[in-house]
Amino acid sequence: MLNPLRRWVGIGDEAPWAPRADLYRTRGGWLIKVDLAGVHPTQIDVALQGSRLIVSGSRRDEVVKEGWQHYQMEITYSRFERVLELPESGEGWSFHSQYRQGMLLIELKREGCREEA
Repeated sequence: MLNPLRRWVGIGDEAPWAPRADLYRTRGGWLIKVDLAGVHPTQIDVALQGSRLIVSGSRRDEVVKEGWQHYQMEITYSRFERVLELPESGEGWSFHSQYRQGMLLIELKREGCREEA
């Protein structure tokens, strides 16, 4: 039997939530924007495997204090994973990411490409 507490704290057998993402073709490669409001940058992992870009991590509710009881909860606090299939292989590409105002921005460029995305 599934422990009912798992449903609320996002641990155990639950599938991760998938944040929304935008994918742009640029002159020098690709720009991917991932909506990760409330996620601390240290809780985000990015990996490039072939033509798959994998963004994963967890969002924790760091505002709640001991003794508080929830009345309504609509925001998902648990682990997340988003797998984006790129239109081409990521082999020979490098990536740089930055976190700005709740958005993770990932720039993919061919190794040695000097053109800005």
